[in-house]
Amino acid sequence: METTTLPDSRLRHFHITFFAIVLGMAGFTLAVQKAGGVFHEVSTLLLYLTVFLFVTVGAAYLVKAIKYPQAVREEINHPVKVNFFPLLAKILLVLSVVMLERDMEASLYCWFAGAVLQFISSLLIISEWIRHDRFKIEHMTPGWFIPIVGAIIVPIAGVKHGFVEISWFFFSLGLLFWIILLVIVLYRMFFHAPIAERLMPTLFILFAPPAIGFIAYVRLHGGELDAFARILYYFSLFMFFLVLYQLPRLLKIRFFLSWWAYSFPLAAKTLASFLMADLLSLPFFRILAWVELAILTLAVLVITVKTVQAILEGSICVEEKG
Repeated sequence: METTTLPDSRLRHFHITFFAIVLGMAGFTLAVQKAGGVFHEVSTLLLYLTVFLFVTVGAAYLVKAIKYPQAVREEINHPVKVNFFPLLAKILLVLSVVMLERDMEASLYCWFAGAVLQFISSLLIISEWIRHDRFKIEHMTPGWFIPIVGAIIVPIAGVKHGFVEISWFFFSLGLLFWIILLVIVLYRMFFHAPIAERLMPTLFILFAPPAIGFIAYVRLHGGELDAFARILYYFSLFMFFLVLYQLPRLLKIRFFLSWWAYSFPLAAKTLASFLMADLLSLPFFRILAWVELAILTLAVLVITVKTVQAILEGSICVEEKG
């Protein structure tokens, strides 16, 4: 029954959420790169691995789309999975930041493709939210930030490439929709049934938007740290501690592919702390950044091992129950 290739039954259940692995590795690559020194060489290897994963996952999903278009349509119509399609844009945007210190031309290509895909996906998904006839408050999770957070990433490389006004456009879109969605998500968590076990790791997404927003805002303001930048950073810091407080509950859940939701938010928070340390030159932020990088590294290692085990056991790419 087990085979070394991906059989049709598995291919049909090769979900869009696999791109979360690529995004997590892209964020991890950038965080390691920003650590500097010998870590820059390590980040080069991680970059190659990330690109390999991107091509592999992308090719597999393309084959699925050709062989099982109905399965793809089902994901597009799914109230939760639809929000993972913009991961493609986010991956390209993060890679554009990684490539800023390596190849400006490649960075520009990634940024342009990512920005275009981000605009299109935001327009389509927000339009679907407006005219829907099937979404319920129980479907709302921090995963709904995914289509929007990508917009906040745009200025990080966009300003470097000279697209300042376009960067402000995307930053405004992402920031305001993040605030709107944050209110809805907190209302859903405060007054309705708990988030399903397989989606619990998406709680980590809560501190990603303000962390990324902090980095983007500082870039837009020419590297200056003002009051609003501090508000974004310290809110992300509080949300980081709030989510870590939930760790005893999170450690009890079974492994799902959604565990990769731990990785990119941790990378974003690590990058924000490294930037804060550079801006203020206070030991606290430098120590915090290194602690966060250590947590991120441990998380990526554990999740990678768990993912490989799940692949070998054949417990992923199967029909979901419930």
